Amino acid sequence: MSIASAPPAAGSARDLTRRFLKDPGAVIALLVFAAFGVAGFGAPLIAPQNPYDLAQVDILDSLLEPGSESFTGMTYWLGTDGQGRDMLSAILYGIRISLVVGLASGLLALAFGTVVGLIAAYRRGWVDTLLMRIVDLQLSFPTILVALILLVILGRGVDKIIFALVVVQWAYFARTVRGVALVEGARDYVEAARGLRLGGFRILMGHILPNCLPTMLVVATMQMAMAISLEATLSFLGLGLPPTRPSLGLLIANGFDYLQSGRYWISVLPGLVLLAIIISVNVLGDRLRDVLNPRL
Repeated sequence: MSIASAPPAAGSARDLTRRFLKDPGAVIALLVFAAFGVAGFGAPLIAPQNPYDLAQVDILDSLLEPGSESFTGMTYWLGTDGQGRDMLSAILYGIRISLVVGLASGLLALAFGTVVGLIAAYRRGWVDTLLMRIVDLQLSFPTILVALILLVILGRGVDKIIFALVVVQWAYFARTVRGVALVEGARDYVEAARGLRLGGFRILMGHILPNCLPTMLVVATMQMAMAISLEATLSFLGLGLPPTRPSLGLLIANGFDYLQSGRYWISVLPGLVLLAIIISVNVLGDRLRDVLNPRL
């Protein structure tokens, strides 16, 4: 290893995988999340119907209980909602929307926040002060309030809610990356790289950034769960996605008025799926934090 190269990782990919799989809870969470991912992204192939194709929806089948049959002989295993849509199909399509929004917003916020954090840590001085004051200002506002204001201004839409979630999330990544980068920037291998007169961009991307990746991965996992939860909250409030592309949050909102009449499945079933997704992502994040922690 050359004098300017970064220190070795905490363990090889095989060792990290083996340590991760030692926790039965993490394995179950991974399987649950993978199953929801396959079900959501494969919804057009495995869903009994397209719940948003009016040619496939019959209003006469509205508010049927789970296990009921339609006039055409189709079995609604999870019942139907007030518009006659198959709840199983609606949940599958809702999972896809929720995962797309969570993954896209998380990755974009990660990319932007990482750039800001690395620049602040490497340049120091007034650049660091300016960027961190912007981050402090962003973090001082309640997340849900900022997202609500942005969606009131921008309107509904998948692209708009992704933009709103990126705006409220990037500061978390910037703050975290800056802290880790400051620690890494003070290590001997970075000083050696500077002594070899390597460029600042090469030091950032080739030496400091790789050692920030474990922490970034853990934070990204946690923020993905937060993004899915926040998107569901915004959709429940009617400011998220349009009715033609409902996520799990909007499905919960659609069935809220039917709870007192005993038609629990319209709201409770999407809520249970949303809860399972968020719990599985949080469990994965906790296990990744333990596995990638060099002190453990």
